[in-house]
Amino acid sequence: MADVVSILDELQNKALKDEKLKQQLLATRTEEDPLSAFCKTCRNLGYELYEMELIAAGEDFHAAMKRSTNGGGENSPMIKDEDDFYELFFANLEEM
Repeated sequence: MADVVSILDELQNKALKDEKLKQQLLATRTEEDPLSAFCKTCRNLGYELYEMELIAAGEDFHAAMKRSTNGGGENSPMIKDEDDFYELFFANLEEM
């Protein structure tokens, strides 16, 4: 099973080349539960991606990054959505 970052990277690269896929992914943002709709769409496309995996991946990455600086004593405030791979995915996709 691919990790969350690899899945998002692959999907983003495919969406940049396929306008229909890009629009399909963007359309999940208008659903009642956008995160679940996005993950369901990913699974329908053959990518095993679940809500908690996506949420945890961002949080785990951010925590590891903070632990790696200043001997783990990093206390700087978090930037909005800095640990949210879901939001970062769409920010990049909408930008392109």
